[in-house]
Amino acid sequence: MQKPSNMPEGKGGVSIEQALGRLESIVAEIEKNPPSLEILIERYEEGMRLLEVCREKLDAAEKRIEIITRSGRGGPSLEPFEAS
Repeated sequence: MQKPSNMPEGKGGVSIEQALGRLESIVAEIEKNPPSLEILIERYEEGMRLLEVCREKLDAAEKRIEIITRSGRGGPSLEPFEAS
């Protein structure tokens, strides 16, 4: 299976914006002109890899997000971000 020429090598080199953009282009491609089953399977595999990239990037971002608040003594304290 070929890697699209506009996608950098490896998970570390792909931004979440690039991954989401490629996912959107895959969906548009399939909706506009449905390809053969073999191509559909290739696009599905690529989409799953891109989804994993997005999950990893979001997990890393969630771990980095901390809300800075002032403690009772006036010094900064860090509180973990709670997703809602």
